[in-house]
Amino acid sequence: MSQQIDADKLKKAEASVTIAKSMITQAIEQSAANPTMAEEALKQAGMEMTQAQTLITQAQTPAAAQSAQQTK
Repeated sequence: MSQQIDADKLKKAEASVTIAKSMITQAIEQSAANPTMAEEALKQAGMEMTQAQTLITQAQTPAAAQSAQQTK
């Protein structure tokens, strides 16, 4: 039996990564003119990346559980 990965969670993770990329770009662009705004954008990017990592882990969990059951 093949492993199942939650594609919906992966799509949400991809969206979080895209948002994080946008925030990082914004931080770079704002770094000279507005360091405070750049810092906030980086904080938000970090939160988005954490969210993406969580979603990826959740997407893999059903596959890992299924794999563990098959090896018993």
